[in-house]
Amino acid sequence: MPLPSTAGQEQRKDFNPSKPLLIVDDIHLRFGGLNALSGVSFQVQPGHIQAIIGPNGAGKTCILNCICRFYHPHKGRIIFEDQDISKVPTHRVAELGIARSFQNIELFRGMTVLDNIKLGHHVHMHSGFLSGGVYLGKARKEEMRVRAEIEERIIDLLEIEAIRKQVVGTLPYGLQKRVELARALAMRPKILLLDEPMAGMNLEETEDMARFILDVNEEWGVTVVLIEHDMGVVMDISNSVVVLDFGTKIAQGSPEEVSKNPHVIEAYLGAEDAAYSKLGL
Repeated sequence: MPLPSTAGQEQRKDFNPSKPLLIVDDIHLRFGGLNALSGVSFQVQPGHIQAIIGPNGAGKTCILNCICRFYHPHKGRIIFEDQDISKVPTHRVAELGIARSFQNIELFRGMTVLDNIKLGHHVHMHSGFLSGGVYLGKARKEEMRVRAEIEERIIDLLEIEAIRKQVVGTLPYGLQKRVELARALAMRPKILLLDEPMAGMNLEETEDMARFILDVNEEWGVTVVLIEHDMGVVMDISNSVVVLDFGTKIAQGSPEEVSKNPHVIEAYLGAEDAAYSKLGL
């Protein structure tokens, strides 16, 4: 199965909204004497797939952690929907419409697929402590509504109906990554942060995940920020690419522009190999 066509990508590039959904503004982050991020800035347009790439240790995951408030930048701002969320408590970020997956799978391995996914919807539950404890009235109705929504939309979209009652820890790695995406979608995100969603997958699993991400973006209108090392996927599904190296932004532009940028080539290949690459050797 080939990767999804770029025809949809060209159509999305023509989308020119009046203002960005997310602004990362002059972010600085350090751990002791190590500067993890140094003045990183970029904007994410609503409805786009924004890729962040760079060599290992470039600071890509640090950016997502700053957006989610897991890390607190020493300088700079994160602006989401015109609101500066730099001081927002970590536990409130999901309520704003920001969801993410992790580089290493963070699921409850002893719970079923369905129960893991339902946990993602927890931020939108409104039943009280007592009704939830006895599982009657409002709590029961809300639980049934959430389950129907998950089964009819998310499980169907990600093609995991056959495993919804299975314990997560018994599933192959590729399916666990799909369940983690499902849990993030259950949060009803406006923007979805994906940290290497294709890592460790075989070719077929990678193609499926790329298709699911495109479906979420195009059919549901969810904006995506994607960290990924598979340059084939990045080139095929992204609208824009930001390149980090040693905690600084060295390039930004369309996938085609970034792939030809000499600073990007050098960052990935090293100066000597980059010189040979330019010569076509």
